Amino acid sequence: MTASSTRNAPDNRPNFTLVRVARFPGLRALAWSGDHLYVSRGYQLLRATIQQPLSNLTWQPVAAFRPSLRRRLSVLNGLTLRLFRDGFHALAVLPSGGLVAAVPGAMVTLHSGETEFRRTHTILRGTRPLHITAVPNGAVYWGEYFDNAARDEVHIYASADDGNTWGVAYTFPKGAVRHVHNIVHDPWGDCLWVLTGDYGDECRILRATCDFSRVDTLLQGKQQTRAVAAIPSEDGLYFSSDTPLESNYIYRLDRQGVVSQVAAISSSSIYGCRVGTRVFFSTMVEPSQVNRDRHVRIYGSESTTAKQQWHSFLAWQKDSWPMRFFQYGNAFLPDGTNATPLLAVSTIAVEADDLATSLYSVSP
Repeated sequence: MTASSTRNAPDNRPNFTLVRVARFPGLRALAWSGDHLYVSRGYQLLRATIQQPLSNLTWQPVAAFRPSLRRRLSVLNGLTLRLFRDGFHALAVLPSGGLVAAVPGAMVTLHSGETEFRRTHTILRGTRPLHITAVPNGAVYWGEYFDNAARDEVHIYASADDGNTWGVAYTFPKGAVRHVHNIVHDPWGDCLWVLTGDYGDECRILRATCDFSRVDTLLQGKQQTRAVAAIPSEDGLYFSSDTPLESNYIYRLDRQGVVSQVAAISSSSIYGCRVGTRVFFSTMVEPSQVNRDRHVRIYGSESTTAKQQWHSFLAWQKDSWPMRFFQYGNAFLPDGTNATPLLAVSTIAVEADDLATSLYSVSP
């Protein structure tokens, strides 16, 4: 891992720095809830209270999911874990204190006081959603993510009882979209942002009410509106494009509906997060004739600065294992609301930091 240097002209230097203060091999960061960070080790879920000094940090077991025997064996080795896409892939912390997670082939739920996740929905199309979203009224949402070569209808599922039961909240009709990339709650706009892909008019950024009684398409029809990562902020919605067909960028959709391109990035991006008023996006290494950078990168900026400056702060080189089988090089940024001054990053398929979580102090 290398941090980007600050050899720019004095007026183009980052106005904050990232310094690694902790590293945890074998852990994947999933979600923040205030100053609590939830991580997984295979099919075990752990939690720590992130406070200074970090020397006092301890990971406490929360619960586990019991997968099939094959997955209980494949998760024991890092390469087979990567090959079979084992472990927890998304997590939402509910207002009730319960948890909803995605594992291969299922949505699973944990109630307060329990120690084992229960399967509450079997996923029949695809293996898992990319993200899960909980809103303050207690509803939980996720969108179907599967190959969908036939362009069948695509559902957004919801639960109003802490993940015990699931029903369809909204359906994209046949031929409308390939799949759902993400659903993001926006506390400033009191709405949900829905991101879909992958080609032509399937690439959409939609705004929905928190009960899906109204859904409006704001952006559509270009690879630059093919997005997975979106971060609401007081001044608007930041999103990064996720296309192997064109160069990629970070955009801001302001509260008046005006879209501006704010930074170029080296490759497709599918994860983003906030630390205070700072916004971060990561890139991944994937097959592309356009985006040929072999480094996973972290880009960031101060969202409240009138003249924003985006910089590449961190970089990791893709490892030598074939990405077709052992996953693209990537940096996972956990969902949820982070009340700490630290950035959590989990890296996979990169040199030196494969399957590791690092914490970085974000300071002026």
